[in-house]
Amino acid sequence: MTAETKREIERKYEATERTGLPDLTRARGVSSVLDQGVAELDAVYYDTADLRLAAGSLTLRRRTGGADEGWHLKIPVSSGIRDEIRAPLADTLPESLAALLRSRVRDEDVVPVVRLRSARKVQHLLDDSGCLLAEVSVDTVRAERLPKGPDASWTEIEVELADDADPSVLDAVEKRLKKAGIRPSSAPSKLARALEETSEQGEPAASATPAAPAGHAARAARAADADLPDEDTAGGRVLTYAREQIEAIIALDPAVRRDLPDAVHQMRVACRRLRSAFKTYRKVLDRTVTDPVGDELKWLAGELGLARDQEVLAERLRTRVDAIPDTLVLGPVHARLQVWDTATSADARRKALAALDSDRYLALLGTLDALLADPPLRKAAADDPGPVLSRAVLKDYDRLARRVDHALAHAPGHDRDLAMHEARKAAKRTRYAADAARPTLGRPAKRFAKRIKAVQSLLGDHQDSVVAREALRGLAIQAHAAGESAFTWGLLHGQEESAGAVREREFPEVWARASAPELRAALTH
Repeated sequence: MTAETKREIERKYEATERTGLPDLTRARGVSSVLDQGVAELDAVYYDTADLRLAAGSLTLRRRTGGADEGWHLKIPVSSGIRDEIRAPLADTLPESLAALLRSRVRDEDVVPVVRLRSARKVQHLLDDSGCLLAEVSVDTVRAERLPKGPDASWTEIEVELADDADPSVLDAVEKRLKKAGIRPSSAPSKLARALEETSEQGEPAASATPAAPAGHAARAARAADADLPDEDTAGGRVLTYAREQIEAIIALDPAVRRDLPDAVHQMRVACRRLRSAFKTYRKVLDRTVTDPVGDELKWLAGELGLARDQEVLAERLRTRVDAIPDTLVLGPVHARLQVWDTATSADARRKALAALDSDRYLALLGTLDALLADPPLRKAAADDPGPVLSRAVLKDYDRLARRVDHALAHAPGHDRDLAMHEARKAAKRTRYAADAARPTLGRPAKRFAKRIKAVQSLLGDHQDSVVAREALRGLAIQAHAAGESAFTWGLLHGQEESAGAVREREFPEVWARASAPELRAALTH
């Protein structure tokens, strides 16, 4: 059973049963309005008992009636924009959608929480060539809390942009609606409004609560009762940063499963940032507790990294091949590169998805919930954040400096390559430390992080050249074994050697800018 995705760009407006739509042909770009009649829609919305999906601004429904009946999962992209992932109508939740909910739902069941029955009066806005610009609907909604709870009713207007239409049409329509006295809705979705208006005292409501880690209700209650540090302490600042990374891991899980651009990279970065924070701020959080968690984050980042590393490497090699003259491309170079990338990428993606489907991953998410609910704070957590965070950043910087000195002490070759890679990892940790401290240390931390990022980028490009050389050597061996010319692979290998040598010559100057005494001094003030 397959699912399809539709990008939903819409705006909602308050209305009453007596609200009439103005003449929308007066909106810029709208030539005609075509009445589509009234559709009767019946949708049951599902969530966990503690409304984890609503907390993350996700909606899951099974709807009958209308042209798109079936299962719908809506995932926020940005304000007013959501991806609606659809699966055919079935009695039970399709696995294709269930997998996208796993990071929030965990081992809990999704159950019916709200039923919405709507009478939808639909109009199509067309341009002068008869192409659809937007769909305007006036919905009379009846909401019922499930299994047996209060009900509510209201009327609202939705304006949804048609596929490939110019988003400016939404502004033009809104201008006409506002002139008619129709104002934007305060509720982000029908579900949020239904949960809010049908909630009973002491019960979770729709509140457009900000996305938060989908922890168990018991853990959430423990977090509320815990003696958590004030935001203006070192502990408060570090936990805020940690919470941001945990939220990112949870929110990016569906994007990784959908193979969206950059999703694997961003989720991997969140894992690394969190793990680095545990190490950097060990005066704030007890490492006897966080080290095992860090080991699991390292495992997850490693499983995700296989796909990301292959993506970066393949793009680098394709760029190299495309840049050389056709006369120097001997043999089926493009075809061999494509076959190699397809096979390696497919294997890497299978491993990434297997990690996300594993019990080990779910256990990690539960551990992260518990850590936020009952953080392993040390004495320094109660201190002023400025000095604590500054000392931690500078300690990571000193570690980086030692690794740089070690790398530069080696002659070019295998040992220097290894040492520069170790320096790159230290640079990444130092940069993450400075990023985490920016809300506290301000501009000096921002400037410091920028200089360290330049070091990290150069060392990263050097490491990419090392990895590319190894891949090119493997491709050359495969080509030779198949009776093909290995000339082009050798040529590319030489180019990568040259690129690595250039980065090594540039490195001392880039490091000198990052190690300027005034940068370090600014962090201590």
